[in-house]
Amino acid sequence: MRLVRTEHEGQPTWGELQGQTIHLTRGMGGPRAGAELPLGSARLLAPAEPTKIVCVGRNYLDHIRELGNDTGDLPKEPGIFLKGPNALAEPGGTVASPDWTENFHFEGELALVIGQQARNLTLENALSHVAGYTCGLDLTARDLQKTDLQWFRAKAADRFCPLGPWLETDFDPRDVRVQTRVNGAPRQDGRTSHMIFPVVDILVYLTRFVTLEPGDVVLTGTPEGVGPLESGDTVEVEVEGIGVLTTHIG
Repeated sequence: MRLVRTEHEGQPTWGELQGQTIHLTRGMGGPRAGAELPLGSARLLAPAEPTKIVCVGRNYLDHIRELGNDTGDLPKEPGIFLKGPNALAEPGGTVASPDWTENFHFEGELALVIGQQARNLTLENALSHVAGYTCGLDLTARDLQKTDLQWFRAKAADRFCPLGPWLETDFDPRDVRVQTRVNGAPRQDGRTSHMIFPVVDILVYLTRFVTLEPGDVVLTGTPEGVGPLESGDTVEVEVEGIGVLTTHIG
C-alpha cells in the first residue's frame, strides 16, 4: 500500500494511492473517508508530520572515505544529528539555493516514517513500528558543516529535507538500490545492504534514548557520490521499490 499526504480543499490530508486514484483517509493509514482525488491533479506534500527528523551520518563506508573521515576504525555507534519539521519540503517542489553557503550538497537516502510510538525497541519488533518508507534528500551546506559547533545551519535550515513522493508500506529495507541523479546524470548508486548500521539496528539504538512518535522521520545515511548543487539543477532520488523524489533548486 502507498500512503500519500496531499492538499484537499486547502487542508493537508492523508490518503491511499490505488493506481492513479487517491482515496482520502482519516489520518495516516486510517480508514477511508469517502472522497477521491486523481493523482495527476493532486498537490502532494511531504508524507510525514514529525515532531523531529532523526538522521544518521556516515553510515556507508565509501561515503566516509570520500569525505576523508576514514582515518580510524569504523563507527561503533550510529552518528546522529537532527533536523526540525521546518526542514521538510514537498516532492516536486523547489528549494532555493542558499546565498549563505559556498558549497551546497545533495545526499540521497532511504527514509522511514514511524507509525506508532516507539521506545526500547528490539531487533524482533522494531520494523513493526514503521508506517512506511520513502525517499529523502538531505541537503547540506558542506562548508558550514565543517565550521559550526553543531550541524544546525548545515543540515537543518528551512526546506533542507525534501521527502516523498509517498510512503510504501510493503517494503523490505535490507537490500535495495538507492540512486541520486542531478540533471539526469547519475551521481550516487548504492545499496542499503552496504550500510554499516542497518535500519533495524538504527531503530533499536535510537529508541534506547529517545521516544519516536508517530509521524517522526528517520533518515538512514547516504552512499558515496555526494556533490554540489547550483540554481537551476534538478535532483532525483530513487529508491528501488518506492519511486522517485524530484527536487528543483531555485
